[in-house]
Amino acid sequence: MAVPTKNIPAPDLVPVRRALLSVFDKTGLVDFAKALAAAGVELVSTGGTAKAIAGAGLAVRDVSDLTGFPEIMDGRVKTLHPSVHGALLGIRDDAEHVKAMHDHHIEPIDLVVCNLYPFEEVRRSGAGYASIVENIDIGGPAMIRASAKNHAYVAIVTDPADYASLINALEMNLGSLSLDFRKMLAAKAFARTATYDAAISGWFAEALEIEHPTWRAFGGRLDQVMRYGENPHQGAGFYLSGDKRPGVATARQLQGKQLSYNNINDTDAAFELVGEFDPARSAAIAIIKHANPCGVAEGETLKAAYAKALACDPVSAFGGIVAMNRVLDAEAAEEIVKTFTEVLIAPEATDEAAAIVAAKKNLRLLVTGGLPDPRAAGTTVKSVAGGLLVQSRDNAVVDDLELKVVTKRAPTPAELADLKFAFRVAKHVKSNAIVYAKDGATVGIGAGQMSRVDSSRIAARKALDAAEAAGLAEPLTKGSVVASDAFFPFADGLLSAIEAGATAVIQPGGSMRDDDVIAAADKHGIAMVFTGVRHFRH
Repeated sequence: MAVPTKNIPAPDLVPVRRALLSVFDKTGLVDFAKALAAAGVELVSTGGTAKAIAGAGLAVRDVSDLTGFPEIMDGRVKTLHPSVHGALLGIRDDAEHVKAMHDHHIEPIDLVVCNLYPFEEVRRSGAGYASIVENIDIGGPAMIRASAKNHAYVAIVTDPADYASLINALEMNLGSLSLDFRKMLAAKAFARTATYDAAISGWFAEALEIEHPTWRAFGGRLDQVMRYGENPHQGAGFYLSGDKRPGVATARQLQGKQLSYNNINDTDAAFELVGEFDPARSAAIAIIKHANPCGVAEGETLKAAYAKALACDPVSAFGGIVAMNRVLDAEAAEEIVKTFTEVLIAPEATDEAAAIVAAKKNLRLLVTGGLPDPRAAGTTVKSVAGGLLVQSRDNAVVDDLELKVVTKRAPTPAELADLKFAFRVAKHVKSNAIVYAKDGATVGIGAGQMSRVDSSRIAARKALDAAEAAGLAEPLTKGSVVASDAFFPFADGLLSAIEAGATAVIQPGGSMRDDDVIAAADKHGIAMVFTGVRHFRH
């Protein structure tokens, strides 16, 4: 049944005479409480918040004075009472509401300051089930939502970052807050509780192994407003989900101007790719442009890996993103800054390397403290008109797959190593993806084509261009191996790779014409292995 509307207009300015403060995060609390008290606001509080305020020498009423009921059940029940919620939800210009408040001795509350138990942080800490449940706040969200609903008369502050603006607004309006300001606070409050509940519901789905819950919510906190999105006519903002996976969202930016929308998208792609390479085995570099790799390589050092990666497509590398799987050292930094680069991202950087990069004032340097785990479970989300596509992260790793040799000739140990390398890279190339590799480096990449044979030809063409630029007699695809992110539907794509000089192939298999493709490989004496796993990336 619909709730009747009384159409009582909200007043513009509402004086703040009484405030209820109940916060877990006590950042700036005492100074804020002092400013409220100085403005003549009566302070009401709960538990540890009240102790902190009283400890600063301020007069504060305990919420139990309002309710006539003590906090019980380890503080689980303290503000869930009509004397609190009536004080928040009462419509001050409605005669019936005013009478009810008078009859039940309910004193109005004009301002609520509340932030929540740190559910998200406790969840990420690896705490046990009971501890996580205990950090699900109930009274806090109830007060926040009640205050936000009744923003016509009540102001709700959920973020210590808003303390200063609220005090300023009080001073500007001689102890009152405007309706526009209350609306702004209410909107932020509802967004906060929505994000909080999204974290809780997501955790429950994960804990209960519910892959596709009936209702799905996602939340994030604004980290930065950007100049624009993919293009200058598009607005954009960067929101943090709270996931601590090492990457661009959790990195420290040591220097350089603000990251753009495209920078963040490309840097994420670069670091996820380089995370496929174990730093204990070898150094690795990935150079990314428009979310696709234009060169990837392993080497004994980052400098050596960078040189090999750059050689794959030195033209496209201009203005790209460079990601590495080891600490950025001075030797590598000196080499990388010779080519115009937008962003460097690494687990860490030496002081010497950071100083070298600092000479390029617009070059961004990000350090993450670690590498993303390519095997870790996770969720990816993509918006479509009217909905969201949600899927588990592609966490298949070639080292864990059972490779099946399907040709008469098996790959040599060197070919097998390069095949695994190429398949790691192909996982991070837009489909249809073809990757040629040789000696632990990409030597030709074809990405994002509607036809797999076109990707194969583009990759070979790129290799020819790179050979000409390097003054080589022939492209490095001669004697290389090739990886395909999905099966070859016909033999033509394979034949194109063979023509480019590939001697071994890795692909998922599973085509109706696998036998034809295998026969073509055998006819040309090349080795082929099936992975059984596809790596489409759209």
